[in-house]
Order: sequence, then C-alpha cells, then structure tokens
Amino acid sequence: MTAQAWAPDRLAARLPHLRRRALLREATRAFFTARDYLEVETPYAVPAPGEEVHLSAFETTRIFPDGTGEKLWLHTSPEFAMKKLLAGGTGNIFQLARVWRNGEGSDTHAAEFSLLEWYRIGATLPDLIDETIAFLRAVLPPEVTCRGITTSLADIEILTVAEAFRRHLGIDVLASIGDAETLAAESRTPLRAGETWEDLFFRLMLGRIEPYLGRKNPTFITHWPAPLAALARRSASDPRVAERFELYVCGIELANAFAELTDPAEQRARFEADRARRHAMNTREDWPLDEDFLAAVADLPPCAGIALGFDRLAMIAGSANRITDVLWL
Repeated sequence: MTAQAWAPDRLAARLPHLRRRALLREATRAFFTARDYLEVETPYAVPAPGEEVHLSAFETTRIFPDGTGEKLWLHTSPEFAMKKLLAGGTGNIFQLARVWRNGEGSDTHAAEFSLLEWYRIGATLPDLIDETIAFLRAVLPPEVTCRGITTSLADIEILTVAEAFRRHLGIDVLASIGDAETLAAESRTPLRAGETWEDLFFRLMLGRIEPYLGRKNPTFITHWPAPLAALARRSASDPRVAERFELYVCGIELANAFAELTDPAEQRARFEADRARRHAMNTREDWPLDEDFLAAVADLPPCAGIALGFDRLAMIAGSANRITDVLWL
C-alpha cells in the first residue's frame, strides 16, 4: 500500500521544497507590491472557464437557497476576471491563483495547480520581457538547476517562432499557416490521419524545438502565429503573427504572455472560431460565451499580461524533479 502524501516520512522529504515555496510566495508578493501592483482575488467557480481549445475544465453546481441550481466551472485561468477588473480601472494587478485543468498529469503538470498572473497598463511585450526577467532575478539565485539542466539568469535569449523553426527545422513556418500538407512536406514529417496544421505545429514544437529552449539562459519565444494566440493583438508589422511570448527556464515552459487584444469585435470572432473547433473535438463540455468579458474588452486599456506557472517556478527554485515535490498535498 502506498503511503499517504501526509505520512511523516513523505512529508519530511518534501519539506525543504515546500519551505522554499513559502519563501518564494513572500518574495513574489514583495516584488509586485514594491512596483505598486495591487493584489486581487477573483472567483474560482465561474459560468464560463474560457475558450482554450485544448483545455478541459472541472464542472460543478451552485445550489441557491431556493433549491435551484446553476452549472459552474472551475476556472483554468483567472485571466478573464482580471481583465474585467482592468476594464473597471484597477490599474496594475497581480494574483496568485489556484486553477484547474482536467485530464492533466505528468512530472511538470498537475490537474490543480497555482498560476501567478500579472497585468501592466501601457506595457509592450518588450516591457513585459524586461519585467519578467527582473522578477526571476529577484526571487531566484543567479544560476538555477532543475531536472538536470543548469540555467544562468545573467543573460537571456529572445527568439521569434519563425526564427526557431528556421534554426531547428530549416523552414518558413509562417508561409504554411493553415496548410498542414505544406508544413508536413517542408518539415519532412509524415502527416497523421486527421492531423491539422495546429496539431502538426505543436508536434514539431514539442519534439524538435522545445528540447533546445531555456537551457544555457532563459529563452523567450516571441511572435506566435496569430491563430495560436486568441487573446493577443496582432503585430502591426506582420499581421500573420500576434504579440505573444512563452518563456523557458531549465528546459521547462514557465510562462505565457500577451500584449492584450482590446478589440471586442475581433475577440468575439476569435472566440466563435475557437468554440467551433472545441465543439468539434469535445461534445461533453459546453458553456455560454462570456458576454460579460466581451463587454469588458471594449473598455480594456492598452496593457500586457502574463501567466507564470508558480509550481514550476518552485521546482526551479528548489531543484525539484517533479511537480508533486512542491505540492503540500
């Protein structure tokens, strides 16, 4: 019989990581408070958990005093709620939130985990890159080791998605957007039955590019194909791409960031396209379009925001091998 996670020997083995996690929370709050960010708390159970095609949500029910019920979902991110607050005039905000993504589980994934999200008014993507590396340098030592990879924070690498595909596969990935056959032919990769351009893009990204990212130094992968950044604004210099970055440290995907889309009509069109794709893939889960969020987008000030996996950050801070090493239970 497997010992319980709270068994004294198992808890003692995790306590060094958990104490480091607690210090990391304190340092995180100190960093953002010093920069005049307001810490917020938003609901975890919501009528609509988002429109991300590949995420599955946990369903629950609220029972009202009169006995009637309302279907709710545990949010997969506090993003929608935080942007509503931005539209209401909070100014710069951050949150350490618990989030839920059903069906996930690996050495770096948990079905319930913590996200650090922050939003900065008037920030550009380069501004957010600067602030993100300043945060990492404030809460981590100059050099970190996790899962056998040592990364120095002394310098950073900034690479566009197009540059990454050109470097590691020798192809122009932007020229193939939406055309799975072309991407398969140019990358010399057999196309699987029913595989879409997006499916193949991520197969190539995960298998042939990610293993090289965030090793010697943190890597920021920027300017993602627009169809893969539903909440980010398009680049003014190249409408094929959106102002999004992902951050890798010690070979681990740590954060995802956007220069936020503030056009409600374009946001609605993107959501409707994503809903159609999600419904085609998953007929079990459904929720109404978040009209309250779309109304807020119309009043959203120019800003940039980022979601950073706090448990993964704790892994990196404490040189833990598995996400379960940094979870209390």
